[in-house]
Amino acid sequence: MDRLKWCCGQKKGISIIEPNKNLSEEYIKKADESLEAMLINKGGWKIITAYYACYNALYSILMLAGIKSEIHECSIELMNLIDEFSEEDIHFLKRLKEDRIAVQYYLKERKLENENQAKNFVLKCKKIIKYINPDKARNKIKEAQK
Repeated sequence: MDRLKWCCGQKKGISIIEPNKNLSEEYIKKADESLEAMLINKGGWKIITAYYACYNALYSILMLAGIKSEIHECSIELMNLIDEFSEEDIHFLKRLKEDRIAVQYYLKERKLENENQAKNFVLKCKKIIKYINPDKARNKIKEAQK
């Protein structure tokens, strides 16, 4: 909860906005495009596109719920407010983010261990979009902002 509170206090951290179904749909399209790119890319680009596929799918959920966050770490922290995400899901996206940073900014060698995990994460996000209760997550954020 401390991390969430910190995120709510950041200028580009977490904020409540109007839910945006159209933008949510666009982020899912971007997730699908990134998944397609992941399948044909090699090396570091495979990790980068896998990360953005997953991140855009997560952000699609946030846009549908009317939650904005321009800090990736904070967006990932919001997964703790969505009951359908497991600790394993959160750990996966955090690890993928770290690998993306390593290959993109520090030119480290990393290998995407399991393409199916990225595919399954995006699929899970699509299922969550169908059933999410936006008010539940928004209320938890409002509580953290106090």
